[in-house]
Amino acid sequence: MGWKFGAKYAIIVYEVKKMLFRKSIEKSCANCARSGKVNDGAYLCTKKGMVAPGYHCRRFKYDPLKRVPTKKNPTDFSKYDDVDFSL
Repeated sequence: MGWKFGAKYAIIVYEVKKMLFRKSIEKSCANCARSGKVNDGAYLCTKKGMVAPGYHCRRFKYDPLKRVPTKKNPTDFSKYDDVDFSL
């Protein structure tokens, strides 16, 4: 939150942190900006050192570029006929 002063008015400016993709993300070092992947079983955190992938501390900072999207199930086209795809 901060103040911006104009010619006649003082405006309160709220900083809104927008979460990409979902509002409620699970906090883990796999999604943290302060950690890096060492191998499949460990992450290197700048605050806590070597930690497990599911661990998170109070310094968690979400990094949307580290998010791994879930795969969608392939569409089953066997229930459609050739008539469904014709004009």
